[in-house]
Amino acid sequence: MKKILFSLSAAALLASGVTASGKAHAAADGQQLYTGNCSLCHQVSAAGVVGQFPPLKGRIGAIASTPEGKAYVTHVLLNGLSGMIKAGGGTYMGYMPSFGAQSDENIAAILTYVASLSDVKPAPTFTADDVKKERASTLTPPAVLEERNKLNAVHPIP
Repeated sequence: MKKILFSLSAAALLASGVTASGKAHAAADGQQLYTGNCSLCHQVSAAGVVGQFPPLKGRIGAIASTPEGKAYVTHVLLNGLSGMIKAGGGTYMGYMPSFGAQSDENIAAILTYVASLSDVKPAPTFTADDVKKERASTLTPPAVLEERNKLNAVHPIP
């Protein structure tokens, strides 16, 4: 049942991401984009759902504080992620859909907003050029997991 619910949530996320990408004005508001595209799973507070969807609040800014971490979180949004991860003290097994249909501006706005929800000051920021650069290297969701594991070995991911 959890897998079906997870798959339905992912499908809803993908559908909402595709419709939001057509709004030219949306890139200016990372919080609004996050709410419309990410909060279904990760919650409006970005606290996630224990055992189902990992928390983003307090973590993404720390992960993105290195160039490798910044590339990794961008790859997650562009390509998706599948497999088991440990995040925020919990273990999660699932699938994060790709948001590659979103514009570079929208992805940058979402990532900048979520990175701002951490104690890292100044919070990392993302530009459309950052996203465009990472979009050039298309990865499969399992390859993004492998990237995560390599990053975690060098810079532990919270």
